[in-house]
Amino acid sequence: MAGRTDAGVHATGQVAHAVVPRSALETRSIAGDPSTLVGRLAKMCPDDVRVKEVRVVPDAFDARFSALRRHYRYRLDDSRWGPEPVVARTTATWRRPLDVDAMNAASTELLGLNDFAAFCRRREGATTIRDLQRFSWTRDADGVLVGEVSADAFCWSMVRSLVGAVASVGDGRRSVDWCSALLAEKARSSQVPVAEARGLCLVGVDYPADDELAARNTVTRDVRGATGCCGG
Repeated sequence: MAGRTDAGVHATGQVAHAVVPRSALETRSIAGDPSTLVGRLAKMCPDDVRVKEVRVVPDAFDARFSALRRHYRYRLDDSRWGPEPVVARTTATWRRPLDVDAMNAASTELLGLNDFAAFCRRREGATTIRDLQRFSWTRDADGVLVGEVSADAFCWSMVRSLVGAVASVGDGRRSVDWCSALLAEKARSSQVPVAEARGLCLVGVDYPADDELAARNTVTRDVRGATGCCGG
């Protein structure tokens, strides 16, 4: 799996790989075309699981270690009445009014290659250094805040902690300086609230060209080790 999301987190862009005998694709019903499995899996999967694409990839492809970056989206409702029922399952609630400009200012301070220990659950032997490449906020037509977050990888609970931190700036309880100062911490900070899981969704994963997969695998394994990523 490209991202082992926390319980309650959604995914519309998850990627997984499996090793199967090539002969399994040569049966009469598949006839060498793995895309035919999409319809079959739709009949077999529960209502909350959908497989959108099945294809053959190079031997070097690894859904987790070949990834260049992962993209998450966070939906946050700060209205007095809370999320509309039809989107409540995928939209978190914040009980204070939020200033989007303040949240964007705080988010910008966190961009780049940093040690995000204050935002991560420590795992033995795993690094907390990540390259946060995008972190921005807008309001959609319904007034819901939408956060776009991208990085090479994420530690466990990192995205939700980032959201909780900048939302604390957005509601006026914390300053932008407080948020950026967290990057100097060497361990998880109890001051950082972890935002609700239901608002978070893995929406995409980027991969290099086929001839660069093996090199990417080596780099990722060396940097992060076997247990170093990737949770929301």
